[in-house]
Amino acid sequence: MRIFPVKGGVHLEYRKELTSEKPIVALPMPKILLVPVQQHMGAPAITMVQPGETVAKGQVLARGQGLVSAPVHAPTSGKVVDIERITAPHPSGLPQITIILEPDGADRWVELPAPINDPFAATPAEIRERVAVSGIVGLGGASFPSAVKLGLGSRGKLDILLVNGAECEPYLTCDDRVMREHSEEVVDGARIMAHALGTANIIIAIEGNKPVAQAAMQRAASQFTNVAVVTVPVQYPMGAERHLTLAVTGRETPARKLTADVGVVVHNVATARAVHHAVRFGRPLLSRVVTVSGGAIAEAKNIDVPLGTKVADLLEFCGGLKRPPHRIISGGPMMGQPLPSLEVPVVKGTSGILALLSEETNEAPSQPCIRCGSCVNVCPCGLVPVEMASFVRNEKLDDAARIGLMDCVSCGGCSYICPSHIPLVHYFNYAKGRLNALDRDRRKRELVKTMVEARGVRLEKQAQARRDAAAAAAAKNDANRANP
Repeated sequence: MRIFPVKGGVHLEYRKELTSEKPIVALPMPKILLVPVQQHMGAPAITMVQPGETVAKGQVLARGQGLVSAPVHAPTSGKVVDIERITAPHPSGLPQITIILEPDGADRWVELPAPINDPFAATPAEIRERVAVSGIVGLGGASFPSAVKLGLGSRGKLDILLVNGAECEPYLTCDDRVMREHSEEVVDGARIMAHALGTANIIIAIEGNKPVAQAAMQRAASQFTNVAVVTVPVQYPMGAERHLTLAVTGRETPARKLTADVGVVVHNVATARAVHHAVRFGRPLLSRVVTVSGGAIAEAKNIDVPLGTKVADLLEFCGGLKRPPHRIISGGPMMGQPLPSLEVPVVKGTSGILALLSEETNEAPSQPCIRCGSCVNVCPCGLVPVEMASFVRNEKLDDAARIGLMDCVSCGGCSYICPSHIPLVHYFNYAKGRLNALDRDRRKRELVKTMVEARGVRLEKQAQARRDAAAAAAAKNDANRANP
């Protein structure tokens, strides 16, 4: 299969050797779990339990609300100690409703939905419903509810399900290990998703630095004529869905559009495995594989972690920290977020926990821009980061948006390559957040204005009705006096 060139990108020091040969191990159940109701893009789930209540493994703790949402389930059986709105226990650092669960050690399951024994005889709607009630979201990091993406066939003709096994972030090997150890489950989940989407072809794309995973996936896919496993170049950010789509199909996704608009839907390999478990066994998403790595970690590992496990418990399981870390990050070093606390729990979108030393962070004091153009050369979206940053620094956010700010995927390649160590991606994330906030404020003002105007119209109609009634009454009185 032909691989098409992708503009820009950077070649990183991947450091995957720290965990690439470490099989997935299960984490012993912690003494306490912190389960936020917001573990996905979209509306937060609505709490369905009360403090003091005993719950079973797999029981719904919070149900999704609206189309873009996802339920949250109990990772094990135990007692709901409390439900609090607290700041520290969430990767975002923002206040979130968090269900505090104390495991009882019994690991007692709730009664699960019946397995769909023949998924390919089920309707696409039945598959989507099972994925939705199982709380499955994109496990590559975006955390978008998977059932919504499985409904994208309604937007137009889809012909390819692209399964993302690129895993282009340094250090992370959780997807690599999932493909090596559970290749049949990944392929089966991909085939089920393709059935739900109505796509004829499945392409599993893996970066060239994962030959063992590629061989395992090829063996698992060999009996299916519509499943192809392809190797893509080792080039960050190859795992971004638009760039992976371009590399594999040659189709470029227009700005502000989805890959579905060019006939391709992208799902992560771990998401495919979760779909396999949900459909074949009725199991909701209760845990995920997390890479714990970095120079400060005593023993780097790939761990199957119950959702809600505190980062502190993960680090303890890995032997603790052998040196003080310069930074602890959730996710990869390029797009991950610094953690506000070790009390933060693992959520559905947590692919890695990295404890990095200062020499691993590529940080240095920022210097003036030398106009070298390196950021322009590596931008995979064809943008001009140096100009956008200039606009942002001067609070000309609309000008930054005019030249493509909202098309930036925040991959961090420009910041990485900058010889002046200018934190370009931080400028862009700040600006996008400000523009989104301003847009929300504008829409609120328009809504308030509309409501005020509607109330004014309603009051005027009521006043006019009263005037009309008074006029009618006066006319009637006049007529009665004229005709006694």
